[in-house]
Amino acid sequence: MNSRTVDALLFDLGGVVLEVDFERVFKHWATTNNVPIEHIKQRFAMDEAYQQHERGLISGSEYFAHLRSSLGLSADDVTMTAGWNAIFGNEIDLALDAIDQVSDRYPCYGFTNTNAVHQEYWEREHPRIRQSFNQVFVSSEMGLRKPDLQSFEHILDETSTKAGAMLFFDDTAENIEGALRAGLQAIQVSSAADVVKALRALA
Repeated sequence: MNSRTVDALLFDLGGVVLEVDFERVFKHWATTNNVPIEHIKQRFAMDEAYQQHERGLISGSEYFAHLRSSLGLSADDVTMTAGWNAIFGNEIDLALDAIDQVSDRYPCYGFTNTNAVHQEYWEREHPRIRQSFNQVFVSSEMGLRKPDLQSFEHILDETSTKAGAMLFFDDTAENIEGALRAGLQAIQVSSAADVVKALRALA
């Protein structure tokens, strides 16, 4: 990170400012479908249908139909939705507090690979997420998702930010690599302390 060249900050949501855990999803579906959890974990994949859902190309109902077929589940959409939204835990206050403290000096943006079902949930249950950012870029609204080059180029264009002046935070190595290929500065986050440390260095 070259703090002298940073003009704007871009943050992943899940794993950076909001707790996510697929284990909770699998546990809920295993219980409500009377299927062994290991069966679900072995079959679940971030496959083409998963990515289409995150690009807004298929609906929640269409994605759940795919999951029922691929995972051998029988629950209705209401039950599938409850399990799908069980992925979310608490807001990561340490990271959000640090973002709030620099937001008067740097425009702060969110960028999340997500789908309409999840978005409706976290916007309702975690309103602070939207409040902490100038804008949140959502893959299912953009039709683009990380780590695709076009997704970062779209955000740079929308925010009128030069690639090298945007500092990106994400907990996934693949997304960090995509940001670096797009010319952004990037920090892989393993805990909220990484966000705090980096933002203090900008002071």
